[in-house]
Amino acid sequence: MIKIAIIGSGYVGLVTAICLSDFGWRVTCVDKNEEIISQLNKGIPPIYEPNLNDMLLRNLHYRRIDFTTHLKQAVIGCDVIFIAVGTPENEDGSADLTNVFEVAREIGQSIDSYKIVVDKSTVPIGTGQMVKKIIREEIDARGLNINFDVVSNPEFLRQGSAIQDFTHADRVVIGAESQHAIEVMKEVYRVLYINETPFLIVNIETAEMVKYASNAFLATKISFVNELSELCERVGANIQQVSKGMGMDGRIGSKFLHAGPGYGGSCFPKDTKALVHIGEMQNCNLGIIKATIEANEKQKHRMVDMMVREMGSLKGKCFGVLGLAFKNSTDDIRESPSLTILRELAMKGSQFKVYDPKAMKKASQWFATKEIPIIKYCEDEYEAAEDVDAIILITEWNQFRSLNVDRIKSNMRDDYFFDLRNIYSKEAMNEKGFKYFSVGRI
Repeated sequence: MIKIAIIGSGYVGLVTAICLSDFGWRVTCVDKNEEIISQLNKGIPPIYEPNLNDMLLRNLHYRRIDFTTHLKQAVIGCDVIFIAVGTPENEDGSADLTNVFEVAREIGQSIDSYKIVVDKSTVPIGTGQMVKKIIREEIDARGLNINFDVVSNPEFLRQGSAIQDFTHADRVVIGAESQHAIEVMKEVYRVLYINETPFLIVNIETAEMVKYASNAFLATKISFVNELSELCERVGANIQQVSKGMGMDGRIGSKFLHAGPGYGGSCFPKDTKALVHIGEMQNCNLGIIKATIEANEKQKHRMVDMMVREMGSLKGKCFGVLGLAFKNSTDDIRESPSLTILRELAMKGSQFKVYDPKAMKKASQWFATKEIPIIKYCEDEYEAAEDVDAIILITEWNQFRSLNVDRIKSNMRDDYFFDLRNIYSKEAMNEKGFKYFSVGRI
C-alpha cells in the first residue's frame, strides 16, 4: 500500500489528504500549527467545505489518516510527499515561494530512501526544477546518494465543491521526468484512473503552466461578462439572456458567464497577477490578463457607483449585507468583493448590519482590523434587514434565493435592494414595493 505525506493542512492540503485517504491510502498530514493539528485529530477541520467534516471523521475512524507537526517522521515513513503549502502574493504580484522552498529543504534534510515529491501548491513555471535543486543540495550536504523524483500535479478544486471536484475530476495533470514516477502517480489516483478520468502526462513546466492558464482563462470569462454587463445597462440589453445565448454555443460554454460584483477568493486574484509577473520576467506582455485584472477591480467599484447614483449621499445610510464570502458554499473571504464594497461605502459614511451563513467568524476578524462600522453581526438575513436603508445581496447562497421578501421589506427603514447576483426579477421586486437594482439588467 502506498503511504502518503501531505505537507500543509490548508485548503488544498486538507482536501487532498482527506480525499486520498478516502481512496484507501494511508495518509499523514503535516502542519506547523499545533492547534490546527490538535483539532484535526479530534475531527474538527479549520475550514468549511461541504462533506469535508463527514469524510474526515470517517477516515479518522478507519485510521487511514492522521495529523502531526513532525515533518521528518512523516516523510521518512512515506512513499509520496505532496507539498501543499501556501504561496501568498508578494507586493509585486509574484508568488511568494518561501514556504515551498522551506519544505523542500526539510525534505532534503530528512529523507533516507527514494521518494516522489509532488508540487500540489500553485507555483510559477520553473519551481519544480528549483525544488529538485534544493532537495539535491541538502542530500549532497549530508554526504548521501539518495534518488528522488519531483512531480507537478496541480489542483483544480473549486471552493464549495472541492470534494466533488477531487473525486470526480475533469482531468488529472501529471508533470514528471521519469516513467516510474508517472506509474506511481497513476496508482495514487487509481480510483480515478479506473473510472476513465482523462490523464494528461506532460513535463513539469507544462503542468505548472496548465494551472495558471486555466485560472487566468476562467477569470477572463468572468471579467468579460462583467464588462458586457455595463454595456447592457447602457443599451437596454439583458446580460443574463446575453450570457445564455453565448453559452448555447458549444465553443464557448455556459460556465463562468454570470455577471456579478467581480471574482475573489484565494486563486483567481493571486494567480492572474502571478502570471502577469511571470510574463514580465520573460519580457512577455500578457495584455489580456492585465485587462482581466483591471476589469475585475473596476466592477467592484462600479457596484458602489450604482448605489451612489441611485441613493445620492450615503452618509449615515445603513446597509443590510447578505453574504460576505467570495462565493457560496465556503467561508473564505479572501479578496471577496464584499470587502472592497463595504470599505468604499464606509469611506462614504455608511454603516452595516451583516450576515453570512458560514463566513461570519472570518469576516469579523477581518473587520476588526479595519475602520468599518459594523453595527451588528446578525443571526439571519431578516435581522440584517431591520431598520436598514438598503439591502446588498453580495453572495449567492441558496437560502438567499428564496427570501421572504415581504418580511424583508417590512423590516427595512427604506426600500432599496441591490441584487449583485441577479437572483430576483425586477418586475416582481418592484411589485413588492422595492427600489430594485441588479447587474446588467435595466
